[in-house]
Amino acid sequence: MEPGEPPKRAEGRRGTAHSTRGQSHGDVHLYASPHAYQHLSALLLKRKRHLLARERPQSSGAGSHFAKDGFSLPFTGCHTTFREPCLHEIRSSDKLDGTLQINGLVGILGRTSARGYRAALCTELGQPLQLRDVPSPPLRPHQHFCCCLNGKIYVCLLLFLQVRVGVHYCGLNFADILACQGLYQEKHALPFTPGMEFSGTVLETGENVRTVKEGCQVVGVTGTAAMAEECVADQKMLWRVPEGVSHEDAAVMPITYGTATVVLQHRARVQLGETVLVTAGAGATGLALIDLAVNVFKAKVIAAAGSDAKCELALKRGASHSVNYSRSNLRDEVKRLTDGRGANVAIEAVGGDIFKAALQSLAWEGRIVVMGFAGGKIPSIPANLLLLKNVSAMGVYWTRYQEEDFPVFSSTMSSALQYCQEGKIHPHIGAVFKLEEVNEAFNHVLQRKSTGKVIISMK
Repeated sequence: MEPGEPPKRAEGRRGTAHSTRGQSHGDVHLYASPHAYQHLSALLLKRKRHLLARERPQSSGAGSHFAKDGFSLPFTGCHTTFREPCLHEIRSSDKLDGTLQINGLVGILGRTSARGYRAALCTELGQPLQLRDVPSPPLRPHQHFCCCLNGKIYVCLLLFLQVRVGVHYCGLNFADILACQGLYQEKHALPFTPGMEFSGTVLETGENVRTVKEGCQVVGVTGTAAMAEECVADQKMLWRVPEGVSHEDAAVMPITYGTATVVLQHRARVQLGETVLVTAGAGATGLALIDLAVNVFKAKVIAAAGSDAKCELALKRGASHSVNYSRSNLRDEVKRLTDGRGANVAIEAVGGDIFKAALQSLAWEGRIVVMGFAGGKIPSIPANLLLLKNVSAMGVYWTRYQEEDFPVFSSTMSSALQYCQEGKIHPHIGAVFKLEEVNEAFNHVLQRKSTGKVIISMK
């Protein structure tokens, strides 16, 4: 057993319960062991009713168990015996979520729901998704913590912060397709349900959830699992849908408008009246960038795309000018449209030669932001071009802000929803597919037929 791994079995005087992190035994999930060891000593000391002080280790065997007069937990390579009465009785017939008290220690139970729902499953990489009925998972604890202070171990098991949402719409992103091909940077164990963003109605909340309640209309972000009739998410990854904003528009918001907001506001820091070049201008994020840049940041936009039809759509959505880079020289056209000055900001999502042309199109002290490589070629940056014009090159990976700077991540969503409620922005939905048509939706995007956002309807 590795240090910090949950115990394999726990036995009490009045009953028994199995404890394996994230695994089910019958209809009871018991989370009785923490696995994170830092940052909480001050908090734990203040909450003494949730603490258990360690005595000297009593054994060093491979198993963890409830002893006759106490129980042991693994910690940094040794077992720690807590001389406390054991678990209350657990009946497998109990169906309700609950909290066990091990004297001062709070143990969390999550019980599997009898309800099921339909989900799109990736069962084999590179193959069509399968539509299947799956059981609803339990609402599980958010985090477990453990720390060592002055030779004593303090343990705190936190309560439920998850929310079950009945999904109305799920946004389809190219990242979902890459994940199902095994080509995305974040790998998922098979089988899994793709889907990173959704809108819907709250069906159930964990007992410590305070931000939403049953019946609330929400939009949410999750790494996977949104391409289904139900999705479980942490409360902090949900935002209430403002009055007047449809579920369709809400489902478009997270990836496209979240990314666009962080690009324009946090990375490029676009100023009033600046000229912004947007490549892949008719894609979902490209149109969101045009929408925000023109209507919120009051910038001038040159949209670049690979066909006349896509350029025409970008113009209708607010771009001042467009360039079809499949038959025109992007650098020359940008110079012509800006009277030789160049663009203040280039937001690039194609890669290859288009990236180099966008870089060469920048004005003095211009900024280029890399969002992706839809063309399939990852370019190298000629450093001399940065030097000659004092150009700044930067990247953006919106979902990384969840871990590195959550306030920025959350504020982009809040801002986008507010702009939509105020009528400043108008999301463009290119196509809507039913859940049964999920493979057709994937092909629609892969064949580059899509403009704007493609969403999947669960209704």
